[in-house]
Amino acid sequence: MKPEEILAEALKTLREGGTILYPTDTVWGLGCDATNPAAVARIFEIKKRADSKSLVLLASDLDMVAKYVKEIPSIAVDLVEVNDAPMTIIYPSAICGLPGDAGDRWHLAASTVAEDGSVGIRIPLMEWCRQLVFKFGRPIVSTSANISGEPTPKRFSEIPAEIKEAVDFVVPPSVDTDSTGKASQILKVGLRGEIEIIRK
Repeated sequence: MKPEEILAEALKTLREGGTILYPTDTVWGLGCDATNPAAVARIFEIKKRADSKSLVLLASDLDMVAKYVKEIPSIAVDLVEVNDAPMTIIYPSAICGLPGDAGDRWHLAASTVAEDGSVGIRIPLMEWCRQLVFKFGRPIVSTSANISGEPTPKRFSEIPAEIKEAVDFVVPPSVDTDSTGKASQILKVGLRGEIEIIRK
């Protein structure tokens, strides 16, 4: 498949509420429409992970982030502008649906959001990945492609067959040219400029 055909198939799968296995700027991830509660529930099933844990999401840019959080702290804008390495920012107030809602493209699925209402979002540095999110038009779940509690695969060849067989579409590894193989740093920001380092 050509890169544009792979992108089209991934988008089709996401729009139909399916799950994908895809490369990001950090490690390979399990993804789905972050506004679709049923799709997000399927991700938790694949990972065998409790749905009480929030998920990292990918957005194409700050304009997309602004549609899904109540307010972007100015410090977050500064961090994004100078960032040159994978960085996940935890924003204080997500716009999400209620648990059990059928889903709304302008509300994040409740299970993607932490108990305190915050949500972790990264703008990927990998061009293919950013194009995927941009063309999809809303955030995509990005959680490591492993069973919960097991080591995070650093490359495609390390991903368990169980994971590859469980998703609806597997992006061919030929697309992966920019993954670092390392998890992103995580920073939690507050509306008054506070920054807490969650993971370096």
